[in-house]
Amino acid sequence: MRVMIVAGEASGDLHGAGVVRELKRRQPGCDLFGIGGDKMHAAGMELIYHIRELSFMGFWEVLQHLPVIRSVERTLAALLVARRPDVLLLIDYPGFNLRFARTASRHGIKILYYISPQVWAWNPGRVRKMKSLIDKMLVVFPFEIDIYRKEGIDVEFVGHPLLEIFDSPVSRDEFCKRWGFDGQKKILGLFPGSRRQEVERIFPAMLGAARILHAEYDVHVAVGVSSALEVDFLRSFLRDDFPVRLIQHATHDIMKNADLAIVTSGTATLETGYFQTPMIIVYKTSLLTYLIGRLFVRIKNIGLVNIVAGRKIVPELLQSKVTPKRVAKEASDLLGSVSA
Repeated sequence: MRVMIVAGEASGDLHGAGVVRELKRRQPGCDLFGIGGDKMHAAGMELIYHIRELSFMGFWEVLQHLPVIRSVERTLAALLVARRPDVLLLIDYPGFNLRFARTASRHGIKILYYISPQVWAWNPGRVRKMKSLIDKMLVVFPFEIDIYRKEGIDVEFVGHPLLEIFDSPVSRDEFCKRWGFDGQKKILGLFPGSRRQEVERIFPAMLGAARILHAEYDVHVAVGVSSALEVDFLRSFLRDDFPVRLIQHATHDIMKNADLAIVTSGTATLETGYFQTPMIIVYKTSLLTYLIGRLFVRIKNIGLVNIVAGRKIVPELLQSKVTPKRVAKEASDLLGSVSA
């Protein structure tokens, strides 16, 4: 069996790795290749491109990188002909994947889409256009079934993959001992995202808020560094004027043991919510991308944990509200009611 897989971001790499492992378990000799990250590669997939090469988002940002995107699309299209996969597995990443689905469809390749594009948030009418492209849609939220079924698309609810990857986080005592924290002090977790663009726009405000909270509460600050980023890149934002611990490959340990988390909007909000850790969701993108997005997004909240809950259960700060003082004020209100 030969499968091309396209996952363009860190969460796709995480969930795609589980698929790769299971395919290799069922058919050890299967040929798996495409776009992914370190986790998919470690699970046994041949990387044609690494997700780091496509880690940008937003309308203006995509325009700036169009030559790179077109080059990747041409290479993958050539591989459809040269290696003729039995199926193309697309994982989330709709901007790229829905365009590439058209190319694969013209070549007669069967297309399976895992983790639905959030068309219910930004363009419900696009579902109708997907009918001619997607052979089967595998969704992770129950409410998505009806969205596709009413358009005649073969759809199946498979459950959210996060439920299969949660390991047992270390205890608070072990966590504090491992990272040199005082267990009697409160711990603030920062999760600045998995894309360099996100980090550049959001992390400075997170750190500014953490600086204020450290002065006010003497909190320990633990930063969950995405596996898609280099630790040194995050370190370049630090001033060394207060202690900040950069931690990679222990995201769930931080989420479980933090008294409060400041989280960039994305899958990380669901993960933090799973551990029932109080959080503030933040997001900031280019002004052009934000203004265009407002024209298309049809839902009130952007945080997945709020979307799944059907109401705002944690605060969201967007764009101009993502400032050190504003984030620190929201965090202070929550920290004041939390006991370490």
